Amino acid sequence: MKKNKCEHIISKVQPGSIAEEMEIEPGDVLVSINDEPIEDVFDYRYMIKDEYVVVLIRKPYGEEWELEIEKDYDDDLGLEFENDLMSEYKSCSNKCLFCFIDQMPPGMRDTLYFKDDDSRLSFLQGNYITLTNMTEKDIDRIIKMQLAPINISVQSTEPELRCKLLHNRFAGDKLKFIDKLYEGHVEMNGQIVCCKNINDGEHLRRTIEDLSKYLPFMRSVSAVPAGITKYRDDLPKLDLYTKEEAGAVIDLIESYQQGFYEKYGLHFIHASDEWYILAERDFPEEERYDGYIQLENGVGMMRLLWTEFEEALHRQIAEDTYEQLKQSLSQTITIATGKLAAPMLSKIAAQTMEAFPGLRIYVKQIRNDFFGETITVSGLITAQDLIAQLQEERKNGRELGSYLLIPSNMLRTGEEVFLDDLTITDVEQALSMHVIVADTGGEDLLRAMLFHETMKRSNENYVYVKAYEEQEEGYEE
Repeated sequence: MKKNKCEHIISKVQPGSIAEEMEIEPGDVLVSINDEPIEDVFDYRYMIKDEYVVVLIRKPYGEEWELEIEKDYDDDLGLEFENDLMSEYKSCSNKCLFCFIDQMPPGMRDTLYFKDDDSRLSFLQGNYITLTNMTEKDIDRIIKMQLAPINISVQSTEPELRCKLLHNRFAGDKLKFIDKLYEGHVEMNGQIVCCKNINDGEHLRRTIEDLSKYLPFMRSVSAVPAGITKYRDDLPKLDLYTKEEAGAVIDLIESYQQGFYEKYGLHFIHASDEWYILAERDFPEEERYDGYIQLENGVGMMRLLWTEFEEALHRQIAEDTYEQLKQSLSQTITIATGKLAAPMLSKIAAQTMEAFPGLRIYVKQIRNDFFGETITVSGLITAQDLIAQLQEERKNGRELGSYLLIPSNMLRTGEEVFLDDLTITDVEQALSMHVIVADTGGEDLLRAMLFHETMKRSNENYVYVKAYEEQEEGYEE
């Protein structure tokens, strides 16, 4: 039996749910709710928010069941589907000057080359989208359902310049959708990817001022430097920012923050951590990050890491067991990270060793040979670079210890696989070390350094540290 695109195969029925009570089963097809087709997960969530719904189910043998369901307004039906989005992903129609996927090396897994620009992933995963794939109907639906926040890759508010940056002749016209979202009181966040001598300087100033008109519904805007790999041979030339140029970007951004804060209670425009590291400046105080609203864009990650670490360390030192723990720790740990986080992790390592003199913590800054040295984030480090450079360190006489600590963002989400498809096991076997994978928070990091030998393990060697799930129980020793 052929299924149309607005019909959705049920993959799981949650035990004890309304759906189980109604004898809906995996393999059944959801045809409609209240006689309306379901385009995607947002239609589904919106339509079931009622005290009375009529659900049409088709059984695998073709029989259709019309189920009248009375429930509390916010009660879920308890259905899961083969595709979480309940629709195909929309691919990107742009060819941005700074697109990272266009700068990928050949021969990697196919999924890494897919360019998504799907507004629905903005709500589900926090992705930033350009609006170029969207129609008036899409915007009207967002306003109607009050889906928020929507994260927008603005790049420039000058229509012609935006068309140039996105290499899309419609990109400038789509800026009108921001006006419509503002009028619909939809919460937004913005992003500006700065390309040297293209959309920075006075262009950046204009973009900041234009976007500030959407306050308070546009809650924040981040400015980040374009990521440039060594694979740009057939792409327009983009230059790296110097220390002085990074400082100029920071100065421009910070000149607006206090004024916005006094008027709206938000600093609104934020420079990503990379600017401060490049300019060799201290990070802003915690209050200036407005609750770390742009954290996933690399804004405030280093400040938050340090704050969480300091608080966790002070708590640990205040514990009755501190002296005993201090005396018991005696070993070497290696922490591998990218250039961006290396200075902060070295500072954290020094503080930890001061509190626990028996620990020797070596922070190894991994050079990104795979994508090029211009890529400095830990999330784009490959296992092959990790292995090769640590083997070289050991060959040169460096004591690495038995434990290698890496951040979880080096791995595919929920898996033990690096970008180059090598695994945790591959790294452990190549280096003869146990791998510790820690979440990127400061408390998680401290826990990984202090308690790695007694952490729960998901297999013989692999240690995954996730402190937040066990906060109430305290550290397991």
